[in-house]
Amino acid sequence: MEIALVILAIAAIFVVRSIKVVPQQHAWVVERLGRYHATLTPGLNFLVPFVDRLAYRHSLKEIPLDVPSQICITKDNTQLTVDGILYFQVTDPMRASYGASNYVVAITQLAQTTLRSVIGRMELDRTFEERAVINTSVVEALDEAALNWGVKVLRYEIKDLTPPPAILHSMQAQITAEREKRALIAASEGRRQEQINIATGEREAAIAKSEGQKQAEINKAQGEAAAITAVAEATSDAIRKIAAAIQQPGGDQAVQLKVAEKAVEAYAHLAQKNNTMIVPGNMTEVAGLIGTAMGLLKGGSKT
Repeated sequence: MEIALVILAIAAIFVVRSIKVVPQQHAWVVERLGRYHATLTPGLNFLVPFVDRLAYRHSLKEIPLDVPSQICITKDNTQLTVDGILYFQVTDPMRASYGASNYVVAITQLAQTTLRSVIGRMELDRTFEERAVINTSVVEALDEAALNWGVKVLRYEIKDLTPPPAILHSMQAQITAEREKRALIAASEGRRQEQINIATGEREAAIAKSEGQKQAEINKAQGEAAAITAVAEATSDAIRKIAAAIQQPGGDQAVQLKVAEKAVEAYAHLAQKNNTMIVPGNMTEVAGLIGTAMGLLKGGSKT
């Protein structure tokens, strides 16, 4: 009975050491008699008890690695405290096991030295503007070196760039001065545009006023010309009608009568306005005046 229990215990040990279940997104490295033998993939795997040994276990997931902050010197000799985070993934479990004693430490140290080298080639202002360039440079340098470690560097992100307090204060003062400068420029541009708008409005108003006056003068002149034309035409028509009426029988007598009436009215009007009435020495002059007028009328009618 005791022998059976011993055999059962030995069998259980053999089963436990020979059957291995690898989780998803994991890889286990097996050594046989101290040498690399195989890499176990996810699922059920079998080993030779006391001959095969699980030497390393790796996760194939993407791993975030916090890179400790460090002080970097920029091209213009300014100290800058930089910290970031690195994302990598094990792609070759065998190389990750034997390529470096500790690939995590190796990646961290290489990330720090590469970051110092990249920032050392930039001025302080550029480090804030070109974070993407810094990240890309670090990833390229790490990815090339990490191939021997069985690791793929996916990306690197700078979390914070902190200059010394004195530099930070001067940068804030510079930003404030720049904003005030932009505000003054914007205000002056506004005043300039306002003056331009006012001058443009006054010029357009003057042009519109002069155009209105010009059009008014044109309209007035055209109206006066039309009035003169109408008066002339009316006068011409009246003269033609009078001339036609004179040609009719009895026209001469009508003209003489009209002229005589006008002469009498003129003398009467003169008598009303003056206390002294001037009477011609020879009253036959009135008849002579009427005769002369009639002679002119006759001469015009013959013509």
